[in-house]
Amino acid sequence: MNEPNTPPTGWLETRLPIVSAFRREYVDFAMPRNLSYLWNFGAFATIALGLLIVSGIFLALNYTPSPTEAFSSIETIDRHVASGWLVRAIHMGGVSMLFVALYVHMARSLYYGSYKAPRELLWLTGLGLFILVMIAAFAGYILPWGQMSYWGATVVINALNAVPLIGPSLASWLLGGEGLGSVALHRIYVLHFVTAFSIIGVIVLHVAALHVTGSNNPTGIEPKTAEDVVPFHPYYTTKDGLGLCLFLMVYAALIFFAPDLLTLANNYAMANPLVTPGDITPEWYFAPFYAILRAVPSKLGGLLLSAGSLAVLFAVPWLDRSPIRSARYRPVLRWALLGLFLAFIALGVAGMHKPTGFWLGVSRLGVIYYYLYFLVLLPFLPRVEIPRSLPATLRGEGA
Repeated sequence: MNEPNTPPTGWLETRLPIVSAFRREYVDFAMPRNLSYLWNFGAFATIALGLLIVSGIFLALNYTPSPTEAFSSIETIDRHVASGWLVRAIHMGGVSMLFVALYVHMARSLYYGSYKAPRELLWLTGLGLFILVMIAAFAGYILPWGQMSYWGATVVINALNAVPLIGPSLASWLLGGEGLGSVALHRIYVLHFVTAFSIIGVIVLHVAALHVTGSNNPTGIEPKTAEDVVPFHPYYTTKDGLGLCLFLMVYAALIFFAPDLLTLANNYAMANPLVTPGDITPEWYFAPFYAILRAVPSKLGGLLLSAGSLAVLFAVPWLDRSPIRSARYRPVLRWALLGLFLAFIALGVAGMHKPTGFWLGVSRLGVIYYYLYFLVLLPFLPRVEIPRSLPATLRGEGA
């Protein structure tokens, strides 16, 4: 049957309602009126990830996943490929910017209780996304086959070997042989690519979960009237746009004025299996977990503590039994959270130093408080804490 008077958009809408779905979910979608700029960091992370994927595809066109050629192919990209140095700087800087956005995003969620019902699945998909980003980042860290890349991978492989029963088999499967070589590097290259594109699928799930439950807000109370919400566009598109301009300015400053912060100096030397670095140091975004790994003398104990520091986050929606979401109205929890954030930062600093003396003590204190917060303070504070009164509505709350 012909439809001569139907405009093209109407014809498409009757068969695949993309335009109306987009308008419903990204233009007219109701958002709490009082969101602060801390809610911009999810958008920042998405933009950083997009730049990482695009730049990664261009880098892959010139990269050779071979122990004899990987390092030289990176040098070729930096020195001979047209604008190769810029593409690689965007990729390396994007990793740091992505982790900054993710850490702030997660800290905001912990502070304002964005993991509480009905948003448990939103929190869980976000954690799954974070773990995939860590896997992709670690695999990408190995690919340049620099001195620190090689020995960082060696540390992780040795830690896997310490796992009873499955550890040696898992390490052997990853390596494809007895040591780091051609098969291992090729598998890590494939893992990096597959994980990077898997992240896109998890982002879709994460955003879908957000659009089912709606966004949390600084008060932690749900919107009650039409006056408590505003449409996503133009209110938050402009707010995200302004924040994104500032985010990209910092991104550009990192790339053009502080490129030495993007990776460790030792990684500009080709991997040498016969020369062990004086101190194997991770990138800053892995440093807190590396400090936890080295906080105890046992390899298995350190691995369990490090993996447990991520696993415990999945239980947070059920560990926190308080009916109050936002720490703004929980005075004791607010101080406890400040201690958690400081402990995590201290672990990050300790992870960049040798695990001896003062820094080993800092690591151990940081680990103790980290687990104390999640396993003791978070479940038991609601029994003794006297929360402040919640506002009746979102009206009057500053945006």
